Amino acid sequence: MRSAESTVPRVPGAVPLLGHALQLWRDPFGFLTSLRRHGDLVRVYLGTMPMYVVTSAELVHEVMVAKARSFEKGRFFDRLRPLAGNGLANSDGELHRKHRRLMQPMFSQERITGYSETMGRNARALADSWKPGQEIDMEQAMAEYAIETLASTMFSTDIGLPAVEAVRRDLPVLLKNLLIRAASPKFLDSFPIRANRDFDAAAANLRSVIDDVVAVARRTGHTGRGDLLSLLLEAQDADSGQGLSDAEVRDELSTILFAGAETTAATLAWTFHELAAHPEVEKEIVAEIQEVVGDRPVTIADVPRLEGIRRVLDEVIRLHGVTLLMRRTTEPVDLAGVRLPAGTEVAFSLYAVHRDPGVYQDAERFDPGRWLPERQRESGLGRKTYLPFGAGNRKCIGDAFVWTEATIAIATLLARWQLTPAAGHTPREVASAVAHADRIPMTVMPRRH
Repeated sequence: MRSAESTVPRVPGAVPLLGHALQLWRDPFGFLTSLRRHGDLVRVYLGTMPMYVVTSAELVHEVMVAKARSFEKGRFFDRLRPLAGNGLANSDGELHRKHRRLMQPMFSQERITGYSETMGRNARALADSWKPGQEIDMEQAMAEYAIETLASTMFSTDIGLPAVEAVRRDLPVLLKNLLIRAASPKFLDSFPIRANRDFDAAAANLRSVIDDVVAVARRTGHTGRGDLLSLLLEAQDADSGQGLSDAEVRDELSTILFAGAETTAATLAWTFHELAAHPEVEKEIVAEIQEVVGDRPVTIADVPRLEGIRRVLDEVIRLHGVTLLMRRTTEPVDLAGVRLPAGTEVAFSLYAVHRDPGVYQDAERFDPGRWLPERQRESGLGRKTYLPFGAGNRKCIGDAFVWTEATIAIATLLARWQLTPAAGHTPREVASAVAHADRIPMTVMPRRH
């Protein structure tokens, strides 16, 4: 087996002290999608630290599923720790298995059915709030919808209001700086640069506010309410009989807020943008909503029948997905015919993998039809090439929650409103945990059936 340092292609363009970090900061999407030209496994440098980047879906599947037990969370999640502590996104080994087992019932089909009523209510309230001819910043509107829905399902009373306000204020700051911190050389970790100061201050404030919410909930006996806070406070491990500490409850709440807000908001905002740019697809979706739902409120029973919306969401997530993830080997691992020693940082970009022209025909084109069953069979698309929420034991625990929430919102809003791009601005992708838009201004007009 060949050694990694001598055989894995080194990507050109590194500069002294910073390595490839400057390229990653300046043009993250362009840099990450360019790496496949150098091989399925390539070597870049964050400062002087080598990072091995997997660029093919098959190798990503090996890292996330087939050889997952040989990896732990890497540098990206180290940077997330000030916000999410040892929550589900950051924990490893037995701690991760224990917490996932405790939290799984919170995302059961029965629970999501209950949450769906809140999702529908919030979507209808948003639709009712718009006025004909009004210009809406869809990125902002969808962020508010996602945060409001999370807040309603996490906190059943006003006890969570301080946390919700902190999320609205601090989460954009955290997301803006997270990728920069993850891709920075280690010697910059302690530098008082603005990205570090802003991130640390926002993370400390958010954790402090959630600490206070958990402490008040524990003191006042906030249990039996069916919200996520209650369920976390009541959760007990089947083997040990032990529940979660206040710090563990805080970490899980922070993780859910972080993961659930941006992903849903960005996906929804891009969905309305893509549909407006492809009126033939929008026409099909609106007809499907009329056929399945009619003039009544959207319910969870409608979600699996709205197959066109599912295909649109798959395509939006493919095009505007997770920017960068990292893992670290815990033992020597053989990958692409190369042996990586323990402690090696391995990265992959689902954004780049899902735009691979060797896998996806017309990879840059928005084409929900590629997810029709017959076309998937013809092209060979499947669970090893499309990984919207990760895979294996690290697959996002809230994927069904997000699918339900997004489907209900799209069907509710499109049934009422025709959305057209506002003049004077072309949305630009911004690198964060996912590829979200800088702004998507749209004008709303009542839909005429």
